[in-house]
Amino acid sequence: MKTVFITGASSGIGAALAERYASEGAMLGLVARRQDMLEQLRQRLPNAERHKIYPLDVNDHAALTAAVVNFIGAAGVVNIVIANAGISVGTLSEFTADLPVFARVMETNVLATVATFAPFIAHMKQHAQQEDCRLVGIGSVAGIRGLPGAEAYSASKAAVISYCESLRIELRASGIKVVTIAPGYIDTPMTQINKHPMPFMISAEKFAVKAVRTIAAGNSYRVIPWQMGVVAKLLRLLPNWLYDRLFSKAPHKPRVNDDGII
Repeated sequence: MKTVFITGASSGIGAALAERYASEGAMLGLVARRQDMLEQLRQRLPNAERHKIYPLDVNDHAALTAAVVNFIGAAGVVNIVIANAGISVGTLSEFTADLPVFARVMETNVLATVATFAPFIAHMKQHAQQEDCRLVGIGSVAGIRGLPGAEAYSASKAAVISYCESLRIELRASGIKVVTIAPGYIDTPMTQINKHPMPFMISAEKFAVKAVRTIAAGNSYRVIPWQMGVVAKLLRLLPNWLYDRLFSKAPHKPRVNDDGII
C-alpha cells in the first residue's frame, strides 16, 4: 500500500491527486488550512478511516513538522510527498502595498515547499533502497519565463523548479527521486478568477491521472498538459527582444490586498 502526503489538499489539484491516489488504495496524509474542507474530502474518499487530515497553514513550520512526524508514525514508510500548497495573485513591484503580498507568495510557494520536504528526507533515506520514495514539487509554466503582472508568482515557481533540480542532484545517490511537475492551465479555483484566454486547459482530474503516472515513473520534470510543454520550450527559445514585444501587453492577474481584489 502506497502512502502519500499532500499539502494544499482541500481543493483543486491537491484534492484531485488525493482522490486519484485513494482510488488506487493509498493511505493519505492531507494538509490544508480549512478543517471542514479536509473532512469533506476525507469522507468522500475510499477507506475514509485510513486517511489522516492535518488542518494547518504550511507557513507554520512547527505545525507542519509535527504533522509529518505524526504521519510517519501512522504510515510506517512514506512513499510520496507532494508539496502542492501555493497561492497565485497579481503583483506589481511599483506598488509598495504589494511587497507583503510578494513575501506571502514566496513564503507559501517556495519556503513551505522546503519545509514540507525537509522532515521527510532522513526518513526516506532509510527506506529508499527498498521502497519507492518520491519528493514532488509543483512548479508552473509561469516559472519558465516571467509573466507581466505576476512577478511574485513567476519568481516563486521559477524558484521551485530550480530548487527541485538542486535537490534532485543532491539526493541522487540516496535513491530518493525528486520529481518536478509544471502545470499549464488547470481548471481549478486558482485559474477560475482569470479573465484572459487559457489555452489547452484540462480538468484537475485529467491532470491528476497524468501527474500520478509521472510520479510513478520517477520522471525528473514534466509539463502537463504536453501541449503547454511544447509552448514552454518555444517560449524559452525566443530571444528576449521578441518575447518582450509579444508579452508586453499580456493580460494581468488581479492584484489583491487585505480587503480583496484591487
